[in-house]
Amino acid sequence: MGEDAARVNRILLNLAAFVVIVAGMRAASPLLVPFLLAMFLAILCATPLRWLTSHQVPRVIGVVLLVIVILALGTVVGGILGTAIVDLTRQGPRYEAGFQEQLSVLVAFAERLGLPISRQTITEYFDPSRLFDLTRTLVTSIGQVLTNGALILLTMVFALLEMSGFPLKVRAAFGDRDADDAQASMHDIGLSIRRYVALKTVISLGTGIGIYVWLQVMGVDYAILWGVVAFLLNFVPNIGSFIAAIPAVLLAFIQLGPASSVVAALGFLVVNVVFANLLEPRVMGYGVGLSTLVVFMSLVFWGWVLGPVGMLLSVPLTVIFRIVLATNDSTRWIAVMLGSERSLEPMVTVSTAEPAT
Repeated sequence: MGEDAARVNRILLNLAAFVVIVAGMRAASPLLVPFLLAMFLAILCATPLRWLTSHQVPRVIGVVLLVIVILALGTVVGGILGTAIVDLTRQGPRYEAGFQEQLSVLVAFAERLGLPISRQTITEYFDPSRLFDLTRTLVTSIGQVLTNGALILLTMVFALLEMSGFPLKVRAAFGDRDADDAQASMHDIGLSIRRYVALKTVISLGTGIGIYVWLQVMGVDYAILWGVVAFLLNFVPNIGSFIAAIPAVLLAFIQLGPASSVVAALGFLVVNVVFANLLEPRVMGYGVGLSTLVVFMSLVFWGWVLGPVGMLLSVPLTVIFRIVLATNDSTRWIAVMLGSERSLEPMVTVSTAEPAT
């Protein structure tokens, strides 16, 4: 009974500590989010920086080059999004009038078919301005975080400059054996995150280009905006592609009519089936070793704790926690539960090989 009571008390204590940590993270999210983005960028930039230094480029110059590339990409994407969103907001009254016109056509067609649909019923549950606001709010929230670009870039720069001396610090602080374990865990974390981002970027780029071409051929306004939004929101697991489709399909309905909105929705369906259903499972499951259920739960959890940026970072953050939990015998079972079926294969191999050693 004494051991059972101690085990229960330990579990309750761990749960209480988890709740306190999560509450602290949520309260400190305005400061934590830029820091996490900086660390995330530092992990991604570690490989190209290592390549530059191996080709006799000084580390400081390599870091400056990476910062210039990041600033250039951010400027291009921010310029596209900012210009298009401002113009879309300015054209709001015209699109509202177009929505009412297309709604009249839709209601008249439904009445001819004998369907009990009224204008009041549709407008009661379907407000186009709210749907546009959904995408605008999400993109603006991400943009507000990126306005802390100076803090993010400075933190990333210092992290990259300190990275070369980090193994020596770990070895001096924890000893050779623990340092080897810590460095192995850091290597696994960096490799998993870089693999995830690389594969996810390729899939998201293909999704964005496919959406842009489809909408451009149809003649939908701001096709490049919806392509960029599809690219960015595809990094949000499970629901990102659905959110990206809503305003584009709605604009196709307002601008071109109900039939064109169906064609636009079909385009999103085709593109996402090709990329999400054929390629995405490798990235979301086998590529990072997480089950599909855990990916969705991590999206909800990190979105609640850190906001929209938490949705973007949900998979990398969960991968980090899974690798850290796997290094401790008492928490290894949690890492196993978080993993996909294929991720169990190396664990089973290691566990069966341990007695022989």
